[in-house]
Amino acid sequence: MVVAIVPARYASTRFPGKPLADIWGKSMLQRVWEQACKSAAVGRVIVATDDPRICEHASAFGAEAVMTSPEHRSGTDRCAEVAARLSDADIVLNIQGDEPFVKPEQIDLLVQTLVEAPTCSIATLVKPISSTEELFNPNVVKAVFSESRQSLYFSRHPIPYVRGVAPEAWLEVAEFYKHLGLYAFRRDALLQLAQLPTSPLEQAESLEQLRWLAHGQRIVIGITHLESVGIDTPEDLQRLLNGPRLDEP
Repeated sequence: MVVAIVPARYASTRFPGKPLADIWGKSMLQRVWEQACKSAAVGRVIVATDDPRICEHASAFGAEAVMTSPEHRSGTDRCAEVAARLSDADIVLNIQGDEPFVKPEQIDLLVQTLVEAPTCSIATLVKPISSTEELFNPNVVKAVFSESRQSLYFSRHPIPYVRGVAPEAWLEVAEFYKHLGLYAFRRDALLQLAQLPTSPLEQAESLEQLRWLAHGQRIVIGITHLESVGIDTPEDLQRLLNGPRLDEP
């Protein structure tokens, strides 16, 4: 069975209470949960939180919600706590709670990417970068990968570096990909990841996937061309609300 877990915490440094932020009449958390429920590949969706306000809110709109330890370093560790209770889960998804308009087709692609890569324990998605603003925004994580679509590195800095070309022209001569905050794990691998110590690369970039790469885990990449809207800060939310509504046909 494929289980999608939406980790949600209240005490975000950059955006406290982010899962409860209102987006056109629904909370960010509810929008993520509803999109995950539309995935054809997912059999069960669970909200995992350490805050009773979020747990009560999730239960109020009909989600299955569970309380988890407040000591977790990351959303992945929170997912691992829940996965440890799910002996019937084969694949566990981490659908981060700040992607309110994640597409069900992207979730289906994520699962398919892992299923079709039997030598890999983790799958994630990337999307081609088309704007210089995204390319040089440190909140937009960049990814590079091999010809077989296995991850080589993730960075907040633009990668690869294009030698001999002005930065404003990099998109004209090279391909760049942004990483989307979606992961699929084989359950046993997820439980092992939660036990790994942090790595210098992870600490430098504040990206937990670098811990996994540093410890030899294989991450396979799926490429989507569907747009995704990540909300990291209150300013991101305001830009979204000031633009065209994304929840209308």
